[in-house]
Amino acid sequence: MTRPTVTLLIVAAGRGLRAGGGIPKQYRVLGDRPVIARSVDAFAGLVDDTLVVIHPDDQARFARACPTVRHVAGGNTRHASVQAGLADVRTDLVLIHDAARPLVSRAVIEGVLAALTHQDAAAPAVAVTDALWRGETLVTGVADRSGLWRAQTPQGFRTDALRQAHAAYSGEAADDVQVARAAGLSVAITPGSEDNIKITAPDDFVRAERLLTGDRAMDIRVGNGFDVHRFGPGDHVVLCGVKVPHGRGLQGHSDADVALHTITDAIYGALAEGDIGTHFPPSDPQWKGAESGQFLRHAVDLAAARGFRISNVDCTLICEEPKIGPHAAEMRTRVADLMGLGRDRVSVKATTTEKLGFAGRGEGIACQATVALVAR
Repeated sequence: MTRPTVTLLIVAAGRGLRAGGGIPKQYRVLGDRPVIARSVDAFAGLVDDTLVVIHPDDQARFARACPTVRHVAGGNTRHASVQAGLADVRTDLVLIHDAARPLVSRAVIEGVLAALTHQDAAAPAVAVTDALWRGETLVTGVADRSGLWRAQTPQGFRTDALRQAHAAYSGEAADDVQVARAAGLSVAITPGSEDNIKITAPDDFVRAERLLTGDRAMDIRVGNGFDVHRFGPGDHVVLCGVKVPHGRGLQGHSDADVALHTITDAIYGALAEGDIGTHFPPSDPQWKGAESGQFLRHAVDLAAARGFRISNVDCTLICEEPKIGPHAAEMRTRVADLMGLGRDRVSVKATTTEKLGFAGRGEGIACQATVALVAR
């Protein structure tokens, strides 16, 4: 049975100025990255596409925060913004998430996705446990908290059903669950988390910073990779996914992209998951001539599945020829795209061995790479 495809639709067109800082809260820095970037990264490896609905005035801010992520302009209301995003969703399922919930866990996301295998819709929530009062300055009564929940996101739906529900809905709604229920859709409640906070006021930034700097967020891994490929017949080499004209090619079971192999090994090393040969044995004929980008994507997805995001990668090619400098910018862009990173988090550079050793004699190309992984 084919797995349903999933789009992450993040609603980020609001102004969000109550949180302070003078700019919309989704673009304020939390830790070392904008809130919106953290919200996007939380879903790495769990969705097939990501689309963010932004305010038309935020084009430049969004480009700096999420340079590789698709976006559309939102409307004057949340309802209109969600409709604008849904019009550009082409997958079976859609997860609608608040831009201001950057600390959502993989467990919360996976719970929603699991429920969607047998429900029209699903959303995470936390049961109300505090006593509820009525009143203003004085308590005038109490309310029964039985069966009450605090709603969270992501809220998941079958795309066509939610699109139809929004088209039929008039007025404003607190969230997409309200729209779905008005259309008669059943919505499953899945486990939320107290850490899945929605940043609204200045104090929420303080709390989010505390959660980020807690022990669970301090698992940092560093991995190193090293690989060598010898020259053989050919008219080009593939390095970092870029075809570089050359009088000889590199020999290898796949496309012999020594740079991507090295970066892939660095990720596996950080995860203590062996090396590229462990996951893609050279003895297996299905990898003959394979494009090495798929090996790198597998390593990136494995890191995400283990609860890590990739912070940065530093790759050094060691060779006398071909010249890497003219192609370095394209190589950085390609690696960034493959890894789902901003280009500013990818370094590709080259050095020689001053004519010493096999690389100095022009017998092949070596590469070393370092990656840093940070627990989500």
